[in-house]
Amino acid sequence: MALIECQNLAFAYDGKTVLENINFTVEAGKILCVVGENGSGKSTLIKGLLGLKKPSAGTITTGEDFTLQDVGYLPQQTDIQKDFPASVREVVLSGTLNTCGFFPFYGKKQKERCRTAMCRFGLETMASRSYRDLSGGQQQRVLLARAACASHRLLVLDEPVTGLDPLASEEMYNYILELNRKESVAIVMITHDIHGALPLADMVLHIGDNDSFFGTVEEYRRSAWGRMLGGLK
Repeated sequence: MALIECQNLAFAYDGKTVLENINFTVEAGKILCVVGENGSGKSTLIKGLLGLKKPSAGTITTGEDFTLQDVGYLPQQTDIQKDFPASVREVVLSGTLNTCGFFPFYGKKQKERCRTAMCRFGLETMASRSYRDLSGGQQQRVLLARAACASHRLLVLDEPVTGLDPLASEEMYNYILELNRKESVAIVMITHDIHGALPLADMVLHIGDNDSFFGTVEEYRRSAWGRMLGGLK
């Protein structure tokens, strides 16, 4: 079942098209890897999937009883965000804000959701620690828990292992795979780490300067993009 279907999608800034003719679907319980060079339009596409930017052409259609407000998001971190002076529990709990409705207060439902996410990602013992005192891998784990609090159906992860050492990257990928395999959470993962992320993926969207590809991992490996990248073993 498709959660999101994008047809002939295009985006523009000040009348200048930056992304066009993009076609893909996000299926329930599947992992989609989005790859491409810097400046190819991946960040713009994220804004579209989050409902933050309207397409200049084409359509974004959501499945039955699913809206773009149901998407959890793990953003790329800036240096300022890495120094955020809040506790781990406060950061994770903030992911439940979209479930608070008109009342800007955390209730039992939100607190239980936060507790469950913190247990799932091994954060219980650092609940009161300051987010800015954590390692890069720990901070990413906290942000993944926050995104999981926002949605049990679809997460958009923007470069989730950038800046992490190999061990922390592997740990992050394991948590992402566990969310997908055990919780059936659909994942859209924007990444430059093609070799690390591709083994997790079901589908690939490659955005190029004048062309794009959407298909299975095996189809991508056999495509011109895959051959250009050395076969992606």
